[in-house]
Amino acid sequence: MARAGGARAVVLVEGVSDQIAVETAAARLGRDLAAEHVVVLPVGGAHGVTRHLRRFGAEGVRLAGLCDAGEAHVVARGLAAAGLGPRTDLERSGFFVCVEDLEDELIRAAGTERVLGVLDGHGDLGAFRKIQRQPAWRGRDEAAQLRRFLAAGSRRKLRYARLLTGAVPLDRIPRPLTALLAAV
Repeated sequence: MARAGGARAVVLVEGVSDQIAVETAAARLGRDLAAEHVVVLPVGGAHGVTRHLRRFGAEGVRLAGLCDAGEAHVVARGLAAAGLGPRTDLERSGFFVCVEDLEDELIRAAGTERVLGVLDGHGDLGAFRKIQRQPAWRGRDEAAQLRRFLAAGSRRKLRYARLLTGAVPLDRIPRPLTALLAAV
């Protein structure tokens, strides 16, 4: 919150892994968000967005954000409650929706083979293969298995946010990220 004081724009994201991915994508695209006075702020889950929308909206700071598809209604409700936008068009209000979640977007953009290569390069392919062998995950889509793997275990989601965002070819960075960065 302290970093947001004096910001020209505040980007609201659900969690720290989303913050890491946004900042990594920006750097890869040649953007220096700090120099541009753009702060990426994790709100502790979609339900924390309304409080931040009210605060920064009242201060006249430009707002944008990213959310998961399952939480879009929460963000829309928060924008309406803060008097900042229509509940029906999140993008016009500067908020961009990820199909499932940002990890899903990154896995699809990079491709499962590249993601497996990243896991292998960081010593986690064996652990991933264990999840694939679990009865609940056997025969499931590999992208879904990868999402489950990233969400499991302490700090794995944080660690791989930067690595996966870095592994996506520049011309395939997911639209929610590129659109968000274009909005700020």
